[in-house]
Amino acid sequence: MSDPLLLLALDFGGTKHTAALARAGERVWVDRRQQAAPPGADADSDMTMMLGLARGLLTAHPGPLAAVGVSFGGPVDFERGRVRLSHHVPGWEDWPLRERLQTGFGAPVSVDNDANTAALGEHRFGAGQGCASMLYMTVSTGVGGGWVINGRVYRGADQMAGEIGHTVIDPAGPICICGRHGCVEVLACGPAMARRARELLETQPQAGAVLRELAGNDLRAVTAQLIARAAQWGDAFSEGILLEAARHLGAGIGNALSLMNPQRVILGGGVTKSGEKWWAEVRRAARANTLPEISAEIAPAALGDDAPLWGAVALAQDLMGLSTD
Repeated sequence: MSDPLLLLALDFGGTKHTAALARAGERVWVDRRQQAAPPGADADSDMTMMLGLARGLLTAHPGPLAAVGVSFGGPVDFERGRVRLSHHVPGWEDWPLRERLQTGFGAPVSVDNDANTAALGEHRFGAGQGCASMLYMTVSTGVGGGWVINGRVYRGADQMAGEIGHTVIDPAGPICICGRHGCVEVLACGPAMARRARELLETQPQAGAVLRELAGNDLRAVTAQLIARAAQWGDAFSEGILLEAARHLGAGIGNALSLMNPQRVILGGGVTKSGEKWWAEVRRAARANTLPEISAEIAPAALGDDAPLWGAVALAQDLMGLSTD
């Protein structure tokens, strides 16, 4: 007989979507499936893809579905279960995601943004266990944040707490997707690193020999991942780009430390795989930009790319009154 406490976890990402099944109280996936979003994706195509992944899981593992937890890559109205918008995919404006999923699956649904769900996942199951207060930050195609205060996700009066990527650290800096200049995101995320490298390589034809080779001498192919690899192979130009982004991120973290004084800052996302020099510079810059009395640890996420997905499991458990907080 199938376990009645079957939980569905969904993670709507900017470039890929993931669906997984778990059982309450267990720390292994029953099954997990992922698919890359095609170029030109919109809300309707994202939804169709995710429903296909989820229904495939439920067909392969039949049994009563108890609850659904959802992580979404953009601002979410948690109380209403609606997506406010996606910064990277069109068509998600004021989208009734909870309502659509409850209708589709016949089970209660809880929806939150990916940074909050990742924070909850790390707090409940990962590197934040035992912390009364922590900040989770994801650093990848964007920079997001989620707060856990007194063991609970803190969403703020307008449910917009944690948007550390859109705090300004350089008012004269480049324009961000939010419309302001010099936000942490536009200076520290993966695309920001790639943009900065391309700008400098265009004016410095002798620079970045290793990076140019990795990119096949096509500046359009430069990515944060290639920059990190080139830096690890001794390319001084790439290391400079990497450490500049780390300094910007550290400055944003330092401001957050001064404001809220959490016990721990946990960093996840693709950019955090950039190597020990990146981590050392983030920590150094954070310390340089906060008060000396503040002693918060800055640590890597324990759940890796699955932090939002495990946070979605926690949301589903909370719907069932199974919170372990």
